[in-house]
Amino acid sequence: MERVAKFLKDAGTYYLATIDGDQPRVRPFGTANIFEGKLYIQTGKSKDVSKQIHKNPKVEVSAFLNGQWIRLSGELEEDERREAKKAMLDAYPDLRRMYSEDDGNTEVFYFKNATAAFCSFTSEPEIVKF
Repeated sequence: MERVAKFLKDAGTYYLATIDGDQPRVRPFGTANIFEGKLYIQTGKSKDVSKQIHKNPKVEVSAFLNGQWIRLSGELEEDERREAKKAMLDAYPDLRRMYSEDDGNTEVFYFKNATAAFCSFTSEPEIVKF
């Protein structure tokens, strides 16, 4: 899991895919934080992506870096604890201009039943499950 988080952080931007009815939706994200042994991402409850995750928690992430890409699939589980939100915002202090652990909007999710594939054109995929 640490390798997955490092890849996402090093890439800077990754793309999160959700389902909206029968339509896939993809958008850029930039948060990846390990807290209490789980990989977390962050968004706002007021966003469509939050509503889509709550309706169908199965997501996929993709990022590209230095000729290699990752595909991370799994389910997202919301963690409503203040400590989890604070850990994310402490890891990404620039987000504090828009979010607070106490604002009622900040939302963090962790991956469960996750499978990451590290891929390139020059080698077989490496699979990590967590």
